[in-house]
Amino acid sequence: MKQPLQSFIKFVKQSKKTILLIVIVVLATLLLSALISMWLYKTVNLHIPSFATIKTLGVKAYWDLNLKNETTELPWPTVYPGTSNNVTLYLQSVSNIKTILELQTANWTFRSSNGTIVSGPTSSTNYMNLTWNYNNTTVDPGQTVQVTLTLSIDNSDNFIWFLIKNNVKQFSFDIIISTSEYVS
Repeated sequence: MKQPLQSFIKFVKQSKKTILLIVIVVLATLLLSALISMWLYKTVNLHIPSFATIKTLGVKAYWDLNLKNETTELPWPTVYPGTSNNVTLYLQSVSNIKTILELQTANWTFRSSNGTIVSGPTSSTNYMNLTWNYNNTTVDPGQTVQVTLTLSIDNSDNFIWFLIKNNVKQFSFDIIISTSEYVS
């Protein structure tokens, strides 16, 4: 029993520098792992409150099928990179002709934690996208159509880096729903 212990002690004495290097590498690895874990935790939990103004032409937007709660604002649920959120609206045609509905977005605005506007992605980027389930069917005068709007947020490294670097805490944009004349 004494022999293995003496061999180990002799090994430690001869390998002090190697053992010290191993300990330093292990500690550095643990520290780096902890820092990366904290950064990923913040990134994964990155969330952004958002708000949209609804602008309509030829239609009115409502929260309910009974057309009692008209809306010109849409507070989206808090969004996270890599997710999508849906909101259902009821659109009533106020046009006096058959129409087809059109959806556009504009004025995407990002704000930092101190409220200043941050120059960033616009509606022409793939970072944020608004779509709907409307299938271009003809809408008669006075007809109500149920639509679901879907806001999709990208989780690319470039977009997440933009959010973190600029300390983006909220964004807003305009939703433009209009009619175009239906030609049969």
